[in-house]
Amino acid sequence: MSTGMSTGMTTDHTILVDIIAGARPNFMKIAPIIHAIQAREKAGGRLRFRLVHTGQHYDEKMSGDFFRQLGIPAPDVNLEVGSGSHAEQTASIMTRYEKLLLEKKPALCLVVGDVTSTMACAIAAQKLWVKVAHVEAGIRSGDWSMPEEINRMVTDAITNYFFTTSDHANRNLRASGVADDRIFFVGNTMIDTLRANMDRLTKPAFFDELGLKPGGYFVMTMHRPANVDSGSKFTKLLDAIITGTRGEPVVFPVHPRTAKTMREFSAIPESLKLVDPQPYLEFNWLVKHAKAVITDSGGITEETTVMGVPCMTLRDNTERPETCEIGTNALLGTDPVALKPALDRLFAGEWKKGGIPPLWDGRTSERIVAHLEKLLA
Repeated sequence: MSTGMSTGMTTDHTILVDIIAGARPNFMKIAPIIHAIQAREKAGGRLRFRLVHTGQHYDEKMSGDFFRQLGIPAPDVNLEVGSGSHAEQTASIMTRYEKLLLEKKPALCLVVGDVTSTMACAIAAQKLWVKVAHVEAGIRSGDWSMPEEINRMVTDAITNYFFTTSDHANRNLRASGVADDRIFFVGNTMIDTLRANMDRLTKPAFFDELGLKPGGYFVMTMHRPANVDSGSKFTKLLDAIITGTRGEPVVFPVHPRTAKTMREFSAIPESLKLVDPQPYLEFNWLVKHAKAVITDSGGITEETTVMGVPCMTLRDNTERPETCEIGTNALLGTDPVALKPALDRLFAGEWKKGGIPPLWDGRTSERIVAHLEKLLA
């Protein structure tokens, strides 16, 4: 693997790092890294960043809300890739990011998570001898039907520096041949963002209008193709959720993919409260005060673990096993039959309390920046 020919050193001896954001989950992961670099700059540090938004997913309301709420500066560059197939997006991101790199090379391309932008920018950077660091490296679900799993595997195959969230990730990387001196166990930047904003979480405007009470409702998120693309399967899941929650309100911020399937439904159960996708501060306020969360997301299971909120994941696998082994999450699978016994345990007060995984302490980004300063000096 090339170790890079471009130094990314500027005329004032600062060191430029590209930070890549491509989709909504990336925003929560990059925000604390940006804040940590800014803090080090004020203290005399040499790192500087160029924030590159690929535009892989962009909705002005949702993206704008996230940037404002999380204190993220406006992107230095927006590649404005837009929608398309996986191949079309990958090609477009690579082409446009390559052009940017040819105009001005950074010392490092820092990618986060597992979206298409993560993989595409890593490939473009390595082909132009720019080193790559991957935040959330090494996580694996083992499910090759998930586009995210392919993105993780390809990105990690060409990464120079691996910043990991758990010992599971460390072991996965070692098993694939990555040397220990390239693996940096730092914790979870998503939790940095959560901890930094716990006092700022905001009750949504609809909360009182719907007559909701803290601890007296569920939060549900559902968007994975295996769960929502088939109307009949999604209906069975919904029926099991509504029956198992015993008439208590189920607040459901509806993902656009899910909304498309729900348009086929003739009626919506009364206890299912459909709302728009929520900004970060409002969504996590809902999670914090919920009786439990029912989801097919990965990232939400991390937040419920830290907030001590019971979580049920409707997937057959997870890339975040620590949320089940240590935290409050339970992996139920995708068979609706599994929901009732899990919900019965919850109502009986028998749900596990859970704990918080090591280094999920809100200081992950400080550790990442400290490592970058040493690696790039």
